[in-house]
Amino acid sequence: MPEPANTERKQGHRFQKGQSGNPAGKAKGTRHYATLLAEKLLADDAADVVRAVLTAARGGDMTAARLVLERICPVRKGRPVTIDLPTVTTSADVLIALGAVVEAVGDGILTPDEGATIAGLIDTKRRAIETVELDARIAALEAGRGKS
Repeated sequence: MPEPANTERKQGHRFQKGQSGNPAGKAKGTRHYATLLAEKLLADDAADVVRAVLTAARGGDMTAARLVLERICPVRKGRPVTIDLPTVTTSADVLIALGAVVEAVGDGILTPDEGATIAGLIDTKRRAIETVELDARIAALEAGRGKS
């Protein structure tokens, strides 16, 4: 739809097509009004809210009890695991280490998720080893080219 001819005169070139009204964006640390209001309301009544939830939990309200327990002892995202892995210093060691992880999962020592996580760590080490090896090979090739 075409703009009326007098729009430019009324707006005084305040808005340019394709240009943000606030190129710098929100100031760092600026918080939304609704967030600030919710925090203020919660701060004013926090003690009463906590008391009400605890009372409900004591009265058998399982949702309230779950809320209380999740705050006191949150669910762990993982657990420390102990597994004997060979030292991985070369790309060839990676296969042996991955074999140990697969065996531990098969024996039930590790869960499949834990095995996948450890395998991911081993793969990260493999990539680092390969990067160092490639860097050394490139340096040797460049050194050999410079001597001829």
